[in-house]
Amino acid sequence: MKFLLPFIATVLFCGIPLGKLQAQTYSIHQLDSLQAIGDKPIVLFISAKWCTYCEAMKNSTLQNEEVNKMLESRFYFIPFDGEQKEAVTVKGQTFNYIPNGKKNGVHELANQLGTIDGKLIYPVTTILNPKGEISFQYSGYLPKKAFMAVLKEAQ
Repeated sequence: MKFLLPFIATVLFCGIPLGKLQAQTYSIHQLDSLQAIGDKPIVLFISAKWCTYCEAMKNSTLQNEEVNKMLESRFYFIPFDGEQKEAVTVKGQTFNYIPNGKKNGVHELANQLGTIDGKLIYPVTTILNPKGEISFQYSGYLPKKAFMAVLKEAQ
């Protein structure tokens, strides 16, 4: 059993996916069209590849069957890499990746939708109501029970 612990730690904390998200996901590029439909709130999960808490939430909370059923039936779910380099246009405005060092940077849309009290701390769960307004934001890991409570409140 001792020899398995380093392997398990590597799998959990180095971003190797342990499973596939079951709920249907949409691309950040579909944000405008989903908002135009306007029949469901949009849940954005803003993360970074290097973020241990993001990966842990992807591999636990977002793998839960109950969470997936709720996301699938009552929301549009968009996972978004807050450091993606590809430009995204929303409501006619183009958001770009802004480098802030040799290897670091942030996407302007992640800043726009994920900043809380002047800070962007991953992971961020942001819910947009059917009108496209931010109705909920939380920065940090959300376990299944807390995530379900947020989803139930947002419907």
